[in-house]
Amino acid sequence: MFTIAVQQQQYKTYILSDEAAASQLEVVPERGGIITRWRIQGQEIFYLDTERFANPDLSVRGGNPILFPICGNLPDNVYTHDGKQYTLKQHGFARDLPWQVTDQVTQDKLSLTLVLCSNEQTRAVYPFEFQVIFTYQLQGNTLEIHQQYQNLSSAPLPFSSGFHPYFLTFDKNGLEFEIPSQEYQDQITKEIHPFKGNFDFNQDEIDVAFKQLTSKSASVTDNNRKLKLTLDYGDEYPILVFWTLKGKDFYCLEPWSAPRNSLNTGENLTILDPGGSYTASVRLTANFF
Repeated sequence: MFTIAVQQQQYKTYILSDEAAASQLEVVPERGGIITRWRIQGQEIFYLDTERFANPDLSVRGGNPILFPICGNLPDNVYTHDGKQYTLKQHGFARDLPWQVTDQVTQDKLSLTLVLCSNEQTRAVYPFEFQVIFTYQLQGNTLEIHQQYQNLSSAPLPFSSGFHPYFLTFDKNGLEFEIPSQEYQDQITKEIHPFKGNFDFNQDEIDVAFKQLTSKSASVTDNNRKLKLTLDYGDEYPILVFWTLKGKDFYCLEPWSAPRNSLNTGENLTILDPGGSYTASVRLTANFF
């Protein structure tokens, strides 16, 4: 049985339940359209810093924040378009703005559809007309996120997109990685390093990008939690970013469509013709063993 309930917590929260699988998803449209929680048989899949989440002045650290119209940051948060400089903060504005719920489905499948449209606030930092539509679909231990990006401008629409999922873990040394790449770029030093399947978690911060992906699937096995998470993605996502902080109970494995600063460099940038649309999808599967 599939149900969608609405609770007024600090924010209006949509709770999607696949009762047969004891799988539950919580979505907060007005706080960046974010999935805040995903539970399977009472086990949390995502990490969530509830104190930061409660403060609307802080970015959310947890759940699955949406990255649009950029991934990562720009030098000094600045980019140039048509000779004019604009300021756009890290990961863009989609994760901060309210989204609108446009559809709920509980018959034969379970999904929630949200939309973000350009407005006066977005045009001040990103001079384009757009509509972004996300459908979160939950079935058992699988979460699919279907996306459609539409250019409503009379000019080409440049953007990158991605996700920033925070996965809960209590012992990073018990993590096993299957990432389809033999090297990564340290996003702090810009150096390229060979990837041997593990990381040194004694570092204060790990922030690396895998750009030479050889397949469309990656997984992390948490031996402490007896949990294997698999991330499947399409050609739209040629980059995986791994990020974590020492002493925090999370790691992030993030599909990005383009690297940092692509709005300035053009590297892997998606450019939609006027009136054009673009679709993408990712799938997360959580298997306890």
